[in-house]
Amino acid sequence: MREFTQQRDPTTPDQLWICEHEPVYTQGIAGRAGHVHDVGAIAVVSTDRGGQVTYHGPGQVVAYPLIDLKRQGIYVKEFVYRLEHCVLKTLQGFGVTGHRVAGEPGVYVRCADPFGHAALRGPGHDKFAGLGKIAALGIKVSRHCTYHGVALNVAMDLSPFGAIDPCGHAGLKAIDLATLGVSVAWEQVATRLAENLVTHLAP
Repeated sequence: MREFTQQRDPTTPDQLWICEHEPVYTQGIAGRAGHVHDVGAIAVVSTDRGGQVTYHGPGQVVAYPLIDLKRQGIYVKEFVYRLEHCVLKTLQGFGVTGHRVAGEPGVYVRCADPFGHAALRGPGHDKFAGLGKIAALGIKVSRHCTYHGVALNVAMDLSPFGAIDPCGHAGLKAIDLATLGVSVAWEQVATRLAENLVTHLAP
């Protein structure tokens, strides 16, 4: 991704990479070692994306949109909003209601009522109370071009999240579609997410 971004020019077409990783922890540029605990044999890899530590593994759809924001005419905040919107639309297609949490990139669901449509409560409470994080987001922008992206949990071993403070938050629960009772193939979720990203990020 970094090489592609460094070598591209204003005429280079944007790309969207969809993949599934072997077990690995990735640490963002602002990541603190104190958020990484007993990770065992799983490697911790430093990256140049924003954000803190997260986990990638089988059963998770990882999407890397390599987008020229200048050509799109949008800024980083709008790009992040669109990434989250695409995840929300993907979840909606499987009956799950996703939520944004102010100041916390990514997408969350109500663990006790993932199919309900009630809005989250306003400020003045534990912002993660009752929530599970189903999609993590971390990007890098170089010369107006993006890389890294978003990871959506489909059906995975969630236990490795217990060895870190996900996205820098101790006790933050990670959740996937399977745990919510949604049985769907990785390929189907990957296709839906890719379609949404193409729709909302095409020039």
